[in-house]
Amino acid sequence: MTTLFRGASRLPLSVLHVVGGALGWLTYWASPSYRRRMHEHALLADIPWAQARPAVAESGRMIAELPWVWSRPVDQPLGDKIRWTGAEHVERALALGKGLLVLTPHIGSFEMVGQGYAERFGLGKHPMTALYRPARKAWMKEMVSSSRQRPGLDVAPANLAGVRQMIRALRRGETIGLLPDQVPPESQGVWAPFFGKPAYTMTLAARLVQQTGAAVVLIRGERLKGGRGWCLHAEPMPEPLPPAVSGANAAEVEAYTVASATVINRAMEHMIRQLPGQYLWGYHRYKHPRPQESMLDSDAKGAQA
Repeated sequence: MTTLFRGASRLPLSVLHVVGGALGWLTYWASPSYRRRMHEHALLADIPWAQARPAVAESGRMIAELPWVWSRPVDQPLGDKIRWTGAEHVERALALGKGLLVLTPHIGSFEMVGQGYAERFGLGKHPMTALYRPARKAWMKEMVSSSRQRPGLDVAPANLAGVRQMIRALRRGETIGLLPDQVPPESQGVWAPFFGKPAYTMTLAARLVQQTGAAVVLIRGERLKGGRGWCLHAEPMPEPLPPAVSGANAAEVEAYTVASATVINRAMEHMIRQLPGQYLWGYHRYKHPRPQESMLDSDAKGAQA
């Protein structure tokens, strides 16, 4: 499997995208549940199917481009494969010196957000640490971990050690990257509205900002047609997070946590509405979380030690 993956990485990006588009439609027609979920989620978001429909092929292209994205030589610059709009928002946030939290939903090529950031901003004193969930298969776990680690780009596993790693990075004035529309394990999130329907939403993003005072910037990686690469669109949060609470009772803390998650969900909705044809509408966003021991409260203590 590794050999096949490496071989696919040598194909032109345009070819991988053609193959991926076909695979996207094949998956759409082969899986009634996946097809139904795409339509239901787009309808819930009040996105006409004509605007969401391109996401069928784009979801396949996202998978097909991974060999190129992950196996690209570390010394090979992206060059004209990456373009930017709104890069000044990143520069302004980094200049504050309090660390930067980059948020992006499951849209376009979120893998390229990290690589694009690292090449433009991460080679100096502002490297990025991106949170990731280790693959379950052994051959893929090693490949994914090594491929995502590049100059200016490190990774942190989605566990207690990874959270501590991210807090330390922010306190050094560095950058971390999160996908806040990913369903977290049980006890690591709250139920907050996402396109009007309750979705289990991570609390990690808001807690990191509360603990470190980091700035927040939204970046979405739009996949360009014809294998031309990607355009990274950076912008500030449409609205600020609610003021942090301290010394409050449990009910007030819970209210703050839900309010923060709701603001972040609205920011993700804002980004998705700008590029509905590249959002993963088939992602099981409203599923119940898997059981797992909480890592956030214990980490807050450990990181301050």
